[in-house]
Amino acid sequence: MDKQKLTLLLSFVCLLATSASCKSGPKEKEMAAYLLVYFTDPTHSLFMALSSDGYTFTDVNNGQPVIGGDTIATQKGIRDPHITRGPDDAFYLVMTDLHIFGQREGYRTTQWDRDGDIHGWGNNRGFVLMKSYDLINWTRSSVLVEEQFPHLNVSCAWAPQTIYDEAEGKMMLYFTMRLDGGKTKMYYAYTDDDFTKLVSEPKLIFEYPDPEIQVLDADITPLPDGRFVMTYVAQDGPAGIKMAVSDKINSGYVYQPEQIDFEPASCEAPNVWKRIGEDKWVLMYDIFSINPHNFGFAETSDFVNFTHLGRFNEGVMKTTNFSSPKHGAVIQVSKEEAQRLAAHWDLQMEF
Repeated sequence: MDKQKLTLLLSFVCLLATSASCKSGPKEKEMAAYLLVYFTDPTHSLFMALSSDGYTFTDVNNGQPVIGGDTIATQKGIRDPHITRGPDDAFYLVMTDLHIFGQREGYRTTQWDRDGDIHGWGNNRGFVLMKSYDLINWTRSSVLVEEQFPHLNVSCAWAPQTIYDEAEGKMMLYFTMRLDGGKTKMYYAYTDDDFTKLVSEPKLIFEYPDPEIQVLDADITPLPDGRFVMTYVAQDGPAGIKMAVSDKINSGYVYQPEQIDFEPASCEAPNVWKRIGEDKWVLMYDIFSINPHNFGFAETSDFVNFTHLGRFNEGVMKTTNFSSPKHGAVIQVSKEEAQRLAAHWDLQMEF
């Protein structure tokens, strides 16, 4: 075991053994369920699923969208939904504004929004930002990066996620972006309090050692000792999940060469979430190289050693009424929040 990994492991052992502050936050004792957001390729729309135990998930609308991508996105489709809870106890939901089948569906006359030879596959301009206090009623804004920062030649803007930056006192939006038709890299910017626009210009959050390798799909998890783990995708062979650690939320991430997923072929879209009342974190990822699509899972207590949990319905992780999810994210919710969402969609489920 190298020195960096040993240091990380020892800090976890010490903290978990001696301090109740190692819990992921003072509100964890109020949490009773898990909410999964995801999308599907055929619909390019938003789906939600609930779980009472963090192992078996049930779609709230029986495998049908809860919000149609054609109603919220400029390209009439969304991808890559991510949800988090802010310090104001609001839910922050972000999605890629992109429909990869827009021509086929009659939303545009060309394969892509702009010249694919110049801007590349799936070129788009930005994101859908939504905010809610009850998971039912949402405010919505379209953020097209190039409109806010015209000097940036944005070839794509994908996989947005949010996290609260305590030092800045703002929600931080971080995402994959390709500028001037180049390689995809990962950036961050801050949003206004109403979650309607960016208030800072995007900056690089991490650079891969090899500039010719595309990186994308960052996911940031606060560690109990105050540091941050970034999981992300590196396309240096079969695309897979790697990890970097930093003392700061928006910079200083140190590259680690190991791939931490358990897939022989390509996967993407890592998302890390904590099991309620346990010192265990689940790494979830999208296995896009298989048909039908599926999610894969691993579990860790120290972010050094990972245990393979398999795929949905091929191990301990289960779905009851949906299949082939794409690029998802999971958060903890309270019993009241889960019951309210289930009741809204007439889902009979105990929490």
